[in-house]
Amino acid sequence: MDQVTDQDICKHTDTCLQDYMLNKFKDVDTAKQTLVNTMIHSVGRDPRRATRRDWFFALAEILRGVLTERSIRTARTHSKKDVKRVYYLSMEYLIGRSLWKVLLDLGISDVVRRALDDFGFDLDEVDEYEFDAALGNGGLGRLAACFLDSLATHGYPGFGYGIRYEYGMFTQRIEKGQQVEYPENWLRYGNPWEVERPNVLYRVRFGGKIVCFKNSAGEQQCQWVDTDEVTAIAFDMPVSGYDSTTVGNLRLWSAKSSRDFNLGSFNEGNYVDAVKNKTASENLSKVLYPNDKTQRGQELRLKQEYFFVSASVQDIVARYLRHHDDDLEGLPDKVSLQLNDTHPALAVPELIRILVDEKSLTFENAFDIARRTFSYTNHTLLPEALETWPIDMLQGVLPRHLEIVYQINDAFLKMVRRTNPGDPAILKRVSLVDDDARAVRMAHLSIVASHRVNGVAALHTELLRTTLFSDFERIYPGKFVNQTNGITPRRWLRQANPGLAGLITEAIGPGWEKELEKLEDLVPLADDAAFREKFHAIKQENKHRLAELLKPGLRSEPDVETMFDAQVKRIHEYKRQLLNVLHIVSRYNLLRDGNGDDLVPRTAIFAGKAAPGYDMAKLIVRLINDVAEAINHDPKVDGKLKVVFVPDYRVTAAEVIIPGSDLSEQISTAGTEASGTGNMKLALNGALTIGTLDGANIEIKEEVGDDNIFIFGLTADGVHDLRRRGYDPWHHYNANEDLKRILDMIGEGFFSPDEPDRYKPIFDTLLRHGDHFLLLADYDAYVACQYEVDAVYVDPDEWVRRAVLNVARMGKFSSDRTIHGYAREIWGIRPLEV
Repeated sequence: MDQVTDQDICKHTDTCLQDYMLNKFKDVDTAKQTLVNTMIHSVGRDPRRATRRDWFFALAEILRGVLTERSIRTARTHSKKDVKRVYYLSMEYLIGRSLWKVLLDLGISDVVRRALDDFGFDLDEVDEYEFDAALGNGGLGRLAACFLDSLATHGYPGFGYGIRYEYGMFTQRIEKGQQVEYPENWLRYGNPWEVERPNVLYRVRFGGKIVCFKNSAGEQQCQWVDTDEVTAIAFDMPVSGYDSTTVGNLRLWSAKSSRDFNLGSFNEGNYVDAVKNKTASENLSKVLYPNDKTQRGQELRLKQEYFFVSASVQDIVARYLRHHDDDLEGLPDKVSLQLNDTHPALAVPELIRILVDEKSLTFENAFDIARRTFSYTNHTLLPEALETWPIDMLQGVLPRHLEIVYQINDAFLKMVRRTNPGDPAILKRVSLVDDDARAVRMAHLSIVASHRVNGVAALHTELLRTTLFSDFERIYPGKFVNQTNGITPRRWLRQANPGLAGLITEAIGPGWEKELEKLEDLVPLADDAAFREKFHAIKQENKHRLAELLKPGLRSEPDVETMFDAQVKRIHEYKRQLLNVLHIVSRYNLLRDGNGDDLVPRTAIFAGKAAPGYDMAKLIVRLINDVAEAINHDPKVDGKLKVVFVPDYRVTAAEVIIPGSDLSEQISTAGTEASGTGNMKLALNGALTIGTLDGANIEIKEEVGDDNIFIFGLTADGVHDLRRRGYDPWHHYNANEDLKRILDMIGEGFFSPDEPDRYKPIFDTLLRHGDHFLLLADYDAYVACQYEVDAVYVDPDEWVRRAVLNVARMGKFSSDRTIHGYAREIWGIRPLEV
């Protein structure tokens, strides 16, 4: 069969895939002509009547064309050179908006701005019509997005896989102080960046039973039969790199029923039954992290995780076989599969199932291939947060995969018995199956089936080795490695903070965007008064921009001369937003009592979502809002303290909050935060950190210096020792009148006079239920440290000097450095010039 040749492409399109579309932005007049043509021929609107949304879609359509040309060239280069690729499996990708990222990556933002100006439209206003892609929630998803950016920027052959959530996690609104969840309908007007691939679809199965028989060679072979089926359809989103011709890809799966419509039921008047199968099937890609407080919710989440990995692994194997015939032994030489936490862990038995059931490999051979292919990133030190699945549920939903897990466990435990003959208790501790809870431990499965396991900060990795997974460290010495997380400076400095990015380039020249360690050249400028003055002016401009975002929540004009004190992250007890509230109430009491003259005026900023089923986190959100209501309307405070909760925290909001913040609250209980990346983003934008020695805070302290960060509280060792000795929160309550007063105010209804017992569960959690995250133990040290913060802030020149040094010494925390480490030490891939 004849094929389209490169000569045909050049002859008939004049593109030759050499950035033909990008050349449409070579000057303003050409850009204007391209925009008008696209508006007419693709968007289908009269340019004279086009709205800002129409211009957004026209511009995105053109830019997608640019990325598609480069994506085709990238894929051709990878195939021609038969390179090893990494496939990143993640349930979340918190990518935010794409328009500004692509414009900056391609270097055409100025031309586009001028072209739209000539049409009477402002580029910033057009950008407001793009919805944040609702594909993630917290740091896990944002990390994945940063990694895709770094892979593309540095030319690594990488590919992301995830789910195309129709409604994201949820849109958070605050109603009467409470979090209320609404659907996040980000696809209401379509997604101009994606390309549907209706020819890329896979069958995903659930339920059924296992039938085993002897094949012609006399070997036992099993088949998974009588299953229910769902179809996974691919949607591709190209991922641009900064100043790079490489374009990566994020492939997202959407669930479609294999039986859309039952005409017989419809004709009989059973209209609900007619679409029941379709509705049930497509629920799999409706919402990120469905509420799992019920068994049906748990089962939906399990099916969702398997749907995602099954389609992805089938696609990866099919791509490999297109170029390597049936040489499955060579799969680990060309494919690296990265598990971003345990959500994709079912990819392990799925790959083995394909190799054994469909490709007729032995289990031993298939398991060996899997171990050389997979690697696993752990993101939690909390034992209660480690994912497990009930055996009964797995038996009903994925019986074949449960059987494979048993086979893996049997082989693993036999090896452990041989290597640890005098320690029978270890078998129960490391088993993939928790016999007491009748559940499969997904972290154990991920460790056993991976050739590398990494933590995401030095302390986190050390604690994995010495506490949480110490048995596995003994069994597999050298398997655990560290890759400290990072953030992309393109999004979090160049895009989010153009004023500061411009000042940096003016001072040290370009190139830092891809080599963040060059920021070290800013260190001498911390002592340059003129540079500090410019730096401070940019921070004040960013605070004015943030003030506009805060105004609806405060219902008044924010004072940009106050310290903007930010804690913006997922709401969780271990992150200790509640400790921050205790400190705020302590300042409030000083002001009420007339003793707050020496307090630095502050605006305390909170933002973050609580999981729909996490009642305590949602109660903390309500407390923050009730405390804000009391403080913001108390005349005794006289503008010295304001509290605001910014609803629906997402990437676009973070791009405003982070550059405008003065103080970064990173106050998790030591030994609980795996890494944190919000701490990096805020420090990179010139906020000083107040925090515990937890996660990446330790490494930030090492980089910026002890004098340029505010550290307080127990260390991880101190936490362990305190719990070992026996911790009594009542001791702190009775010994500290200030703390006792605060807790009584919360517990007895000062902030909820219409419902005095509203916050009794918080009081009980901190006192009667043991204060698991040690807020009261760290309270005195935290308050004392906040006074140190005040003492520095009253000297603006010193504060700015320290802020400059924070920016200058953040070079280590680029996701580029992290990706280079993964590529070299885990994946075995190399950058490639396209």
